Amino acid sequence: MTNVFASETAFAIEAVQAASRACRAVQAALVTEQTIQKKDRSPVTVADFASQAIVCAQLAEAFPEDAMVAEEDSGQLQGDEHADARRSVVSHVGAVLGSSPSDQQVLAWIDHGATAAGGNARFWTLDPIDGTKGFLRRGQYAVALALIEAGEIVLGVLGCPNLAMETGGCGALLIAARGQGTRLLSLGGNGAEGTTARVSTRSAADGARFCESVESGHSDQGQSAAIAARLGITAEPVRMDSQAKYATVARGEASIYMRLPTRADYREKIWDHAAGVIVVEEAGGRVSDIHGKPLDFTHGRQLEQNAGVLATNGHLHDQVVGAIGATLSGA
Repeated sequence: MTNVFASETAFAIEAVQAASRACRAVQAALVTEQTIQKKDRSPVTVADFASQAIVCAQLAEAFPEDAMVAEEDSGQLQGDEHADARRSVVSHVGAVLGSSPSDQQVLAWIDHGATAAGGNARFWTLDPIDGTKGFLRRGQYAVALALIEAGEIVLGVLGCPNLAMETGGCGALLIAARGQGTRLLSLGGNGAEGTTARVSTRSAADGARFCESVESGHSDQGQSAAIAARLGITAEPVRMDSQAKYATVARGEASIYMRLPTRADYREKIWDHAAGVIVVEEAGGRVSDIHGKPLDFTHGRQLEQNAGVLATNGHLHDQVVGAIGATLSGA
């Protein structure tokens, strides 16, 4: 089957790999036991902005007419008080791109992601580092890039620098184009290589494993435990940061990922989910909000019409939706 998004896929793979190299370099150079103990966020600030600048720079070259909806803007790097962080970002961007960009050029690349796209427009969405606390604790984090057309995710590339591969080593890259399946390869691998990722075939919920966020502020873990008990799940949840949870479902290592709202008015950001959604769906799974409603990416930077997110291997989806509804209603 011909990949109608071949050029976009090639760009996205290269961009995510380049951004991941920058993140790894920052983590190696700046994340120390001292920064962890002091809860110093400066390393993740540098990596976050460098990652976004790199992807946006490459997008401007490959698809100059395309919009980007991304998490960051350059405000935190403006002014003399942020000069050290700005210099560090520019240095890491230049090292990866093999050039010597000016401060203003790097800031402009970052701000290319400030688009308020939505509706039926074609646009990309990026989380330059999903899982900032995972990055700081040297746990799981991801670089997540997706292309959306007419409200549908048509391409997603998920780079997980610390996710173990069955073949050995750390660093996984998952690539999904609509109707093309999901490919899994090492993060530094050739985009033409890799194996097919498939969700688990499990149809009995009681033996399933589910993923949830490490941080209790990201998902209602108490409700997750109650839902798991209702389904007869006894295995401990797989807790990890970032869209690496989507990768874990797509690879068949877990069958359920629940992200339950911690408050009624909270709405998910599109960049936190778009790449992971298509990776799971093209691996044979299913993704919706916690009520079973399809995720709606036509309302700008947030999933305004959805509550929470549920990703499963597909076989268990309706069972889990039912258990969520019963638990939340107190039945």
